Amino acid sequence: MARMMEGRDVASTGPRGARVKGATRQAKEAAPARSVSAWLNRLIILAGSVVVIVAALQAYSTVQSRPVTQISVTGKLEHTRKDEIQQLIQPALSGGFLNADLALIREQLQGLPWIYEVNVRRRWPSALEIHVVEQLPIARWGESGFLNHQAQVFQTKREGNWDDLPLLQGPEGAARVLMASYQRLEEFLQPLRLEVTELSLDERGQLEATLQGDTRVLLGRDEFVERVKRLVALYQGQLAGRRAEVARVDLRYESGLAVVFRELETEVAGVATESIRTGE
Repeated sequence: MARMMEGRDVASTGPRGARVKGATRQAKEAAPARSVSAWLNRLIILAGSVVVIVAALQAYSTVQSRPVTQISVTGKLEHTRKDEIQQLIQPALSGGFLNADLALIREQLQGLPWIYEVNVRRRWPSALEIHVVEQLPIARWGESGFLNHQAQVFQTKREGNWDDLPLLQGPEGAARVLMASYQRLEEFLQPLRLEVTELSLDERGQLEATLQGDTRVLLGRDEFVERVKRLVALYQGQLAGRRAEVARVDLRYESGLAVVFRELETEVAGVATESIRTGE
């Protein structure tokens, strides 16, 4: 057995053992070469990344400094000129295409009296698109203002003929209340073909309307719906054929009204609510 073991030991130191030792030595010699190759690959990737980043920065800088070469203004414009819009926004474009302050442009344009809404966006490579919605006036407000479809007041010069629009007047903050009252009054009077040309609210909350033909209607401050119903019943009954003669209708009575006629200057006072309902 000892000889057999010795034979195995001797065999392990023979040609086969030499091959194992040679492979181990070659592996140790190849390891630094692989390490150098890995570092070279990393350096190449890093250099490539740097090149890409530098190119991207240069491209961004080029685009950033590119001036806005085209301004497109769309929308139905009746009271605002396109050249006025383009001139107004020029200071906000001084920094170039990407530095153009779109929020500032929107704010500046909405400061124009006839502008209701503005949408601004960039269009590559160097254009701005501006879509404008103008105010839609549905009533005159005070001496120089208008009310839009949202019952918001906007002030501007009244150039042109706006007499077809009703005139609403009242203290600051009363626009929505007046508009709601006007619309309700119009609903009641439309079947009678009576149009409201003016509606005003004073500091005490007293409401007064002027109908087409300059008939004044004093509505007071309370029981708006009930008083308007009295007015409708009056015109359907006693005043059916005398509309043009009526100068003033006073509805500020608890259960009646008073009528002043133009030519005769005759006042019919205290007409009972029951009489109005029956058409007496």
